[in-house]
Amino acid sequence: MRQTTSSEMTAGAVLLGRLKTVGVDYIFANSGTDFPPIIEGLAEAMAKDVPLPQAVVIPHENAAMGMAHGYFLATGRAQCVMAHTNVGLANCAIGAINAATEHVPVLLMSGRTPVLESGRLGARTVPIGWGQEMRDQAALVREATKWDYELKFAEQAAEVVDRAHAVANSTPKGPVYVSLPREVLCGTCAAPDPDAGGSSIAPAHTAPHPQAVAEAAALLAKAESPLIIVQRGAGTTEAFGALADLADRWGIAVSQYWAIQLGVATDHPMAAGSDPGQLLAEADVIAVIDCLAPWSPEIHALKPGAKVIHLGPDPLYARFPVRNFRVDLALTGETGDAMLALAAALDAHALPDRAPERRERIAAANAATRDKVRAAALAGRDGLMTKAYVSHCLSEAIADHDATVLSELGCPLDPLELRTPGSWFQEPHSGGLGWAFPAGLGMQLANRDRLIVATMGDGSYMFANPVACHQIAEALGLPLLVLVLNNREWGAVRQSVLGVYPDGYAAKANTMPLTSLEPTPDFTKVAEASRAWTARVDEGDALPGVLTEAIRQVRENKRHALVEIRIRP
Repeated sequence: MRQTTSSEMTAGAVLLGRLKTVGVDYIFANSGTDFPPIIEGLAEAMAKDVPLPQAVVIPHENAAMGMAHGYFLATGRAQCVMAHTNVGLANCAIGAINAATEHVPVLLMSGRTPVLESGRLGARTVPIGWGQEMRDQAALVREATKWDYELKFAEQAAEVVDRAHAVANSTPKGPVYVSLPREVLCGTCAAPDPDAGGSSIAPAHTAPHPQAVAEAAALLAKAESPLIIVQRGAGTTEAFGALADLADRWGIAVSQYWAIQLGVATDHPMAAGSDPGQLLAEADVIAVIDCLAPWSPEIHALKPGAKVIHLGPDPLYARFPVRNFRVDLALTGETGDAMLALAAALDAHALPDRAPERRERIAAANAATRDKVRAAALAGRDGLMTKAYVSHCLSEAIADHDATVLSELGCPLDPLELRTPGSWFQEPHSGGLGWAFPAGLGMQLANRDRLIVATMGDGSYMFANPVACHQIAEALGLPLLVLVLNNREWGAVRQSVLGVYPDGYAAKANTMPLTSLEPTPDFTKVAEASRAWTARVDEGDALPGVLTEAIRQVRENKRHALVEIRIRP
């Protein structure tokens, strides 16, 4: 085998080192027979004192994608996932779909079966070298990625990483994919210059046109009944505060319809909860902040003549073939920057005389709504619990903690009291199940001192490959709290059927077809296999005490924990 000289390195080592240069902290990897040049490259780079991201073994690719997703949500930094040829990439596809829908950048890479059958270092050596070959491997994730490429020559290793990172982090952000043929990575190229700076390609960011911002501010300032709908948060901590101040000063109701991230505190006077129905019917100007689906045309109707402003990194969500919400004005840019620009433009307008009265009226209505939500949640304590009651108990349990709650068909937002950006994340609207558990692991990896609570339904828990996720939590020492709300069925499917056929045969059946998950496993046993602290709660009165103890185990003993909670179908 040819040895590299001091002035050159294998392409695998150069590529891995370059990932660190552009700002990648972790490589979430599930290795295979295409990984020899990656593993050798890691060893070579370490031997030559080349700085590297931390490479961690993640024993299922869906977990790797979820962890990269969660780590970005916690830090704002894109990470790398490395998978095994086409089979590993296929397991990444759900995570790529989720990341694309939510504008989450991920540098996704997988090996490619060697092109040559013999005669070159890295050529095929085992039967799967033939069995895993595809005509178009990238097609597995192409529709969910912004850009894809196959590494052709060893000399490209560094520049391909630079381009992948820049494209992934450009507006709108999203995942990219690079395939890595084994014999190309085995090739050699010039060693990196230790004195060189960062990436040679900067991400491209867009900002809304000043005239469009001014027009949007003028519409909101003159509106009689303005409404803000926010779905993916305000973008930054500064913009979170600006949105809260804007809504409060101008007396504008804020609905968080199917909220993926928190836009305003749930107890903010202008926070109108998750149902925008009546507000939409009355609003004459609606500001839609980074919403894939700001309302449901099937059940919601706009006031005739209402003007609609859309703001976000891709206000039209161009990836989606059918999305025909009214758009009178579009502000394109990173959400936080665009939100701050709109707030500044609105400050130039005089506050109308009607704003204080409007604020008082909306605040009173919202307070009454929150009282009803609380009463309904408490009513769900007796017998088998409701999800709303679990949310209420969780809210009280984390009140004195710096906490983030993730929900994948788990705890609903409305009964929770959350006041800070980054305290709430819901499953992606693409619905790729198995997201919350590994995303929570990625968030915990990014901030080991924060209390991360991943809540999910029993079906979502099973989709997360829980054996793999619990192994990761133990191996990496991640003290995550997992709540499994077990209704022993596909509850979302049941609700969807009832929505379409409320009086149909399925609604009247003793057991609705294709929804039951009986007999239910004992999920605590799965977690105990990886030495997690566990509990199972069947009665509502016991839940507050169990949550308190689970949080104590996580915070004081640094032990990951699972609580299985039996809830109503």
